[in-house]
Amino acid sequence: MIGGARVRLKGWQQAAVAVGSAVGALLDPRRADLIAALGETTGKPAFERVLERMKMSSEGRAVLLDRPRVISANVGHAWDLPPNTFGAAYAKFMGSRNFSPDDRPPVRFMETDEIAYVATRAREVHDFWHTLFGLPTNLIGESALKVIEFEQMLLPMCALSVVGGTARFSDKQRKLFYQHYFPWALRAGMRSTDLMCLYYERHFDEDLEDVRRRWGIVPAPPPPHAP
Repeated sequence: MIGGARVRLKGWQQAAVAVGSAVGALLDPRRADLIAALGETTGKPAFERVLERMKMSSEGRAVLLDRPRVISANVGHAWDLPPNTFGAAYAKFMGSRNFSPDDRPPVRFMETDEIAYVATRAREVHDFWHTLFGLPTNLIGESALKVIEFEQMLLPMCALSVVGGTARFSDKQRKLFYQHYFPWALRAGMRSTDLMCLYYERHFDEDLEDVRRRWGIVPAPPPPHAP
């Protein structure tokens, strides 16, 4: 079983959890548990589509076979890799923010182990995507990454997160996001390879710029200078 104990919900219960999680997440976007619950209760069709794509990819099938977990015990060696590597860039991203890969909430509302793993994988590769796209973890950076995640997985939660996140922007932040980051994120999400079909851990020791080129990843442009 993936993560903690899973909860089987009836249709009306699933809808109630989805609505409650959506309202709570909009009121407090820092509630990772509510955002996770919203993603699970509204995302089953999207995760099923991702699963089928993974099964059609040789690297995706390897991920499904091995079911690697992005936890400290499995990715700790990234901190010892040369500074030009993808693994070292990920370690720097995590270490500079005092993040731990063990902090993500477990999947609870998926019916099968296979779909639960896909949902878990989507949650756990989030910081790999931050690293590859060069996005910060502020509200603008998270919203931009949610645009890419929506294009990659078509998760309703990602679209709702963008709407909820941008509603909390200041006028200056909203203008910066929609004029600068949003158009880039749309292009970046469409241009890159199928990011859920990658066995990231096997590429830790490779040059960061090499993997970006191979996977069609365009890092976020720097914000424009104020006049």
